[in-house]
Amino acid sequence: MSSPTRIQPRTLKGFRDFLPELMLPREHLVDTAKQVYRSYGFSPIDTPALEYLEILQGKGSDETDKQLYSFEDKGGRPVGMRFDLTVPLARFAAQHLNEIGTPFKRYHIATVWRGENTQRGRYREFMQCDFDTLGTRSLASDIETGLVIHDLLQAIGFEDFTIHLNNRQVLNGVLERVGLLPQATAVLRALDKLAKVGPEKVADEMMATAGASRSQADRVLKLAQISGTGTEPLEQLEPLVHGSPRGQEGVERLADLVNGLKAAGVPTKRLYLNVAIARGLDYYTGVIFETFLDALPEIGSVCSGGRYDNLAEMYAKQELPGVGASLGLDRLLAAMQELGMIEPVRTPATVLIPYFAADRLHDYLRLAADLRQAGIGVEVYPEAKKLGVQLKYADRRGFRLALIIGDQEFTDGVCQLKNLTTGESQTISLSSGSEQVAQEIQRLLVI
Repeated sequence: MSSPTRIQPRTLKGFRDFLPELMLPREHLVDTAKQVYRSYGFSPIDTPALEYLEILQGKGSDETDKQLYSFEDKGGRPVGMRFDLTVPLARFAAQHLNEIGTPFKRYHIATVWRGENTQRGRYREFMQCDFDTLGTRSLASDIETGLVIHDLLQAIGFEDFTIHLNNRQVLNGVLERVGLLPQATAVLRALDKLAKVGPEKVADEMMATAGASRSQADRVLKLAQISGTGTEPLEQLEPLVHGSPRGQEGVERLADLVNGLKAAGVPTKRLYLNVAIARGLDYYTGVIFETFLDALPEIGSVCSGGRYDNLAEMYAKQELPGVGASLGLDRLLAAMQELGMIEPVRTPATVLIPYFAADRLHDYLRLAADLRQAGIGVEVYPEAKKLGVQLKYADRRGFRLALIIGDQEFTDGVCQLKNLTTGESQTISLSSGSEQVAQEIQRLLVI
């Protein structure tokens, strides 16, 4: 009988496997995001990975339409894999409006797909951690979105980060003044590339795709040069939008946003007005957020979002304005790896019990069960091998402690608790069961 043809194990370009040492911090980030979102009253939802193609097409930008993974399902229906979680949210809200009511606050943590060029921290399959408020145009919701972003970055462990702020109304107000408002989409897409390609290429793109004159392009780029902390940049904006009601409203809302965030405790140094950011998705209509790590700005924004007041109108007669943001989970993980913020741990348990005395398996299992009841993660090694082999396993997997009990320890009614980080050991009595052991383990874990 001939042997089967072996298939080479490999992953598609832009896709990847997650080993435990990366999946554990990834899950920790997700848990942290959930805690922060819930603390503000956001509730979880989920939607299908596949949507009817008409739901997704034309809702992001020409670029996202090109990146869509689309095909016909078994029924011959055109379908697509979601490229973000905001468009499915709009469909979801319109479909379930009577059940959820407004304002509706949700978070959604799930995988999305975009067939884009891969680069550092960017993949074709990635997870988004979104939170949004639907059904209100209130400035309070804009401010709250910024507060969630701020609290989320802090909860993850960052202190040096900057939230960049802008408002699409400001941009549209300037375009109105210079006569380019009908070409706003093309102009803003070009402007969004300013940090990557520089002003000359952005101006060339505006002239090529939006029909802008060199004078018009220069006036837009002059706007894009306005940036800084505090409200001082707003004073430079006012003359540029004077005469445009939408532009003036955008400046006012930016000022109110900054003042609201500061009143809630966000340091001024973390708030940066950046009129150049437009966000690549066409559905943004108001405030825009992009968050950069001060130590690694080149990796891009790790938490972005903004206000979108028209997206859900394609699916419902009732107006459904919204505002929210998304944590770029995989990009943030890549940054944390580069900054040395992820410990090399391959197990969620903190304690290993070596299987040392071959005829004492039941005793080991009973002790492990007692410690788990006390809230301690414990793994029992599955085979009775030499202690050195098991301790090497513990070191490789990243256990913090080993609870060693051989025949002599069982006879004496004690155990050896070994700190695998320092190498120090201590003897603990088992006369009162596992209670004293659990207390000492918990003490060591908080040091």
